[in-house]
Amino acid sequence: MKEIFIAPSILSADFSSLYDEIKFLKDDGATYLHFDVMDGHFVNNISFGSYVLSCISKKVDLIKDVHLMITDPEKYYLDFVKAGADLITFHYEAIKENEIERLIKKIKESNVRVGISIKPNTDVKKLDPYLSILDLILIMSVEPGFGGQKFMENSLNKIEYLENKRKENNFLYKIEVDGGINDLTAPLVIKSGADILVSGSYIFKSKDRKNAIKLLKGE
Repeated sequence: MKEIFIAPSILSADFSSLYDEIKFLKDDGATYLHFDVMDGHFVNNISFGSYVLSCISKKVDLIKDVHLMITDPEKYYLDFVKAGADLITFHYEAIKENEIERLIKKIKESNVRVGISIKPNTDVKKLDPYLSILDLILIMSVEPGFGGQKFMENSLNKIEYLENKRKENNFLYKIEVDGGINDLTAPLVIKSGADILVSGSYIFKSKDRKNAIKLLKGE
């Protein structure tokens, strides 16, 4: 049975005591820490920038997973590299198609892993040209921009497609899913082929985070 990794999204944390909110997440069973970066342009909300990452990156022993929901990822990705990102994911929809491969290579040259994400209405087959060079693919199972939305089941077909492509071609990317992930939807995405589950409110609003993470993993 393959290992499932959990990535709590700090977007749902209490920012008045952010370090206290995240310092025990590894002990609770998390492996990644997910940073949802929003610019108010690519999506209709604004969250935070690289400064928040720099403040906590050395204080937590988790993989810093940065999701850039911004219009110009090439302009800002280096700020997050310098702030301590281990993995940077940008959106397929954010840049011109003929610039995607170049940006993937530029981020890799910064010695961080690179992922690409798609919105719910984007055809997953659009990513076919890049599958062999990506470290991660992030499937949005809600519309990006706000937490607490209901899981969209059409994302399962995309996950299955990526899992089949990975098996057929021995690709090495991980499949990450973000949006509406809880104890009911987690088994669905795991069965479809997901490796990394991003979850915000389900974890941070739980009275027992260790148990919540165990339920997400199916343990």
